[in-house]
Amino acid sequence: MNEFIILFRETLEAALIVGIIYLFLTSNGASTQKLWLAVLTSIVASILVAYFIVSAQQALGNNSLKALFEGIFMFITAGFIWYVIFWLSKHVSDRKQLEEQSVIAMSSSWGIFFLVFFSVIREGFETVVFLLASFSMTQSFSYLGFFTGIIAALILVYIFVIQGKRFNIRSFFQATTLLLVFLASGMVAYGTHEIESYLVKSDNLQMVGLESKEEISRPWDILKPKEELGENDQSFFYSYNIKGQGKYIHIMHDSGSVGAFLKGFFGYNSNPNYVELFAWLASLLLGLTFWRRFYA
Repeated sequence: MNEFIILFRETLEAALIVGIIYLFLTSNGASTQKLWLAVLTSIVASILVAYFIVSAQQALGNNSLKALFEGIFMFITAGFIWYVIFWLSKHVSDRKQLEEQSVIAMSSSWGIFFLVFFSVIREGFETVVFLLASFSMTQSFSYLGFFTGIIAALILVYIFVIQGKRFNIRSFFQATTLLLVFLASGMVAYGTHEIESYLVKSDNLQMVGLESKEEISRPWDILKPKEELGENDQSFFYSYNIKGQGKYIHIMHDSGSVGAFLKGFFGYNSNPNYVELFAWLASLLLGLTFWRRFYA
């Protein structure tokens, strides 16, 4: 689900830019050679960016450092999502503004190239960051969601931009932006959880005035993995040996099939600490406030 939403939105933004500029160029009899060159080079550049980001993460061999990296990475990603939500999406939804940018760039064929290149590579970088953060939370990746998101966005842009149909882009961004508000809040919560993991694994809990993991206060700690099921436990709600733990995991545990989805998208956790809970609530309130200000 996350893969579909991320790829659909980011591909849509990039394709809208390319589609509108393509339509503008062809209607004025201008060459589209630099346009397609920019698209190709920006895609290659995005793949290289993905490679370097993943390599940097894998280079951290220490588990505690990986947790610290993921925690900081989640906070940066959440901030990046808010940036996308509350500024970029407003401007991308403005067709007139894109056409005005195209007029300026028309003064140079390389102007078209750089306009498209930096627009598309920005979307490519965002996609890499969002997907990596989503995978870190769920430990799963859907190729179906990945490719269907791209295909659906391209079809939509072809129908409503290239074919010249009327389409309220702002209304679409209003809905998808609300989904991203929840996604960003989930990343803030997960980032806080990873900072806790770093402090525990690196034996640095004294930095926050604690001596052991058991002293961490939690509003709830439910659905703990079990060595064996009890008489009142329904086997339908459990899966065995997820992630090699050798235990029965409830589907609503944050490692379970349903819980993992809720964790990845909404920041759900079956045993959060209080800082994690308050951080999630604060980020969600902030996101909803700005979303209402811009779109409601």
